[in-house]
Amino acid sequence: MNLTLSASVAQWRRRFIPRQHALVAGACIIGLWLLAAIFAPWLAPFDPINQDPSVSLLPPGGVHLFGTDNFGRDIFSRVVWGARVDLQICLLGVIFPFSLGTVLGALSGYLGGVVDAVVMRVIDIVLAFPFLVLMLAIIAILGPGLGSFYIAMAMVGWVSYARLVRAQVLTLKQRDFILAARSLGYSHTRILFRHLLPNALTGALVFSMSDCVLVLLNGAAVSYLGLGVQPPTAEWGVMVAEGQSFITTAWWITTFPGLAIVLLAMGFSLLADGLGDRLGERV
Repeated sequence: MNLTLSASVAQWRRRFIPRQHALVAGACIIGLWLLAAIFAPWLAPFDPINQDPSVSLLPPGGVHLFGTDNFGRDIFSRVVWGARVDLQICLLGVIFPFSLGTVLGALSGYLGGVVDAVVMRVIDIVLAFPFLVLMLAIIAILGPGLGSFYIAMAMVGWVSYARLVRAQVLTLKQRDFILAARSLGYSHTRILFRHLLPNALTGALVFSMSDCVLVLLNGAAVSYLGLGVQPPTAEWGVMVAEGQSFITTAWWITTFPGLAIVLLAMGFSLLADGLGDRLGERV
């Protein structure tokens, strides 16, 4: 489901927004959400977790711009505060697998031999299981919470970065500038981290922006299932889950956080597309 939504976002992006404007559009969308997250205490008119049963299930309009939920909490305030949590999910949910995958992929491609064989077999084992199923299994073992989500993302998501970096390193290590570095007697550490990695990270960097979309959707899905962010914290996936029982009578409870997820995902997708154009990589 998450992969389908991510693909739909990418198709809409390529159809309606020219590639040359994608980088600017994506940066603007993400920038607006960053500003909303930073200035949430001043932008949100109400406390995101304060309950007021006297104003429960009010429709959008008036004082409550996006309406209120069944506990009387202001939806607009919760969406704004939720940006902090979901942007954190995107950032940390990508940094950990990116770092782990980059290091393992670089070592695998450069050293070859037994190291390469072991890393590739581990990658094959991880890829043998459906991504979301394996991630949910790890979270179920570790227990609900964002910490478990980040560990699960690192344990499952690193394989894509490892394959990308390994392929680049295998190609680059045969280039003349690497052969020249070896002939000058440079150490393996210097060749790998000062000459190979900076030139091998382009594809991984572009993919990381696109991967933010999948991480965001996975984070929302895990929170929706009750294994991620726990109530009453304002998080978009939690808000969608809380409003599902009122979808026919109070549509705004799920609609606005759902739109926030789509908009932020669109921003990262556009940024990945534009960055790919600038760096010569196709997402």
